[in-house]
Amino acid sequence: MKDNIVLIGMPGAGKSTVGVLLAKALGKNFVDSDVLIQVREGKTLQQIMDENDYLHLRQIEEAVLTDIDGHNLVIATGGSAVYSDSAMTHLADHGIIVYLDVPLHSLRQRIRDYDTRGIARRPNQSFEELFAERTALYSRYAEIILHSEQHSPEEMVAAIAKALASH
Repeated sequence: MKDNIVLIGMPGAGKSTVGVLLAKALGKNFVDSDVLIQVREGKTLQQIMDENDYLHLRQIEEAVLTDIDGHNLVIATGGSAVYSDSAMTHLADHGIIVYLDVPLHSLRQRIRDYDTRGIARRPNQSFEELFAERTALYSRYAEIILHSEQHSPEEMVAAIAKALASH
């Protein structure tokens, strides 16, 4: 039964903010995979990256995502979740994948801490390069794509609910 809603998208797309509101509106539990990673490891995402590298963070993320075994959830994934085919397949088996698509220029305004936010990326990879690389992956896994540049979190919740009703 696919009763979970899985939010994917770039850092700054609003997955966590919208996810909390969506869970409340639909009477579901909310799970933030970045928080699960930090609790499991006892460190922030940036500390994990500083002590190891981005690939290590992605391995932890994959393990955390494939361990999610619940129903009636809204899951806000980390922006790099889409690098793991096994994690995305697992999430898609139990939920509908919703991509919060925000244009690069808007993300640039929202993300001021790119170098210290704990974003799993190659060393010296620019935000523009990361955006281009991930956009193709988000589109590949998404069952629903919502363009969320000009919308408040509350408007996004309404748009997701409407899209789910017609899905």
